Amino acid sequence: MPEPPRIGITASVVLVVEGRDEELFFSAFAKRLGLTTLQVMGIGGKTKLRANLKALRDAPGFSSVVSLGIVRDANNDPRAAFLSVSDALRDCGLSVPREVGQPAGREPRVMAFIVPDAQRSGMLEDLCLAAVRDDPAMPCLDPFFDCVEERTQLPAELSKAKVHAFLSSRPTPDLRLGEAAQKGYWPFENAAFETIKGFLRELCAPD
Repeated sequence: MPEPPRIGITASVVLVVEGRDEELFFSAFAKRLGLTTLQVMGIGGKTKLRANLKALRDAPGFSSVVSLGIVRDANNDPRAAFLSVSDALRDCGLSVPREVGQPAGREPRVMAFIVPDAQRSGMLEDLCLAAVRDDPAMPCLDPFFDCVEERTQLPAELSKAKVHAFLSSRPTPDLRLGEAAQKGYWPFENAAFETIKGFLRELCAPD
């Protein structure tokens, strides 16, 4: 049986996200917001949340964590995504928020957020695309994907494909979403990010 991952806790506020891309993205976002107490941890996919939350709970240094946040994609059903996070927290003996964005418990205080905005279906890619809606490159995307659909078939995850297409217009065209955040290609000051920005600030706020 494989050993659980070794987890190094280095901050008083921990944000658990789905994978490496999200880890890079939210680390860049936190840096832009000046949230120096926040450590972002990717868990390698939503299906590993339960097991890796247990590993995090049992890791040395977890007793020093004052706030624990979890962010995951809504995909097709934001409510189901939130309930999945709630079940994982409950199974680990951690506090369970009643609603998205509401804190629960103490030592640690626990919060959850469902991307893109806690209400709609979608994923982090949809949030980023909304933030660059007015970028001069964006009108080029729909004709391209219309052509793709006419001649073959659209990708199963169209939002991911559109992010790749948009990023191909940047000075460094071969970056993934999280790498693009590190490079400053996502406008974190855009109104599309306000809800998740509020969540991160509340997560890091003194109790």
